[in-house]
Amino acid sequence: MDAPRQDAWKDEEDKLLAHTVLQYIREGHTQLEAFQEVARRLNRTPAACGFRWNATVRKRYQNEIKEAKQQRTTQKAVLGAAAPAPANSSISLDDAILFLKEMKQQTSQHDQEQLQARLYQLNEENVRLKNQIKQWEEAWTEIDKLTNWVKDRYQSSS
Repeated sequence: MDAPRQDAWKDEEDKLLAHTVLQYIREGHTQLEAFQEVARRLNRTPAACGFRWNATVRKRYQNEIKEAKQQRTTQKAVLGAAAPAPANSSISLDDAILFLKEMKQQTSQHDQEQLQARLYQLNEENVRLKNQIKQWEEAWTEIDKLTNWVKDRYQSSS
């Protein structure tokens, strides 16, 4: 069996990730910004945080995500009535490049993790099949012994 990964996510890290992402959603920030914050705090990459969120943690927080989005919408409606949004609220070119690099890294990491998971499954299946072959070989040996015993008994009685 393989040893557990040294960089495996701990429960408290998942909770920090979830809390931060939900807070950022409520405040109207992007999830990418939340991943960057968590990455800084946990000494991981933003892509690793994004992958963990999307692959594992998000599923456990569906209701909280809906609530956070509703809170954000309510907050926007209240603030929107007070002050208009700036006319040129676009992201910088550097932010766009950073985002695309992280997405590329996240996709590459996702592919790598999928391949590792498949390799693990195949190794497990290989072990299972080897055990099954061993059992069949043992059964065949027993049948062969029994057949020879019956044959010897039959020949000795004739």
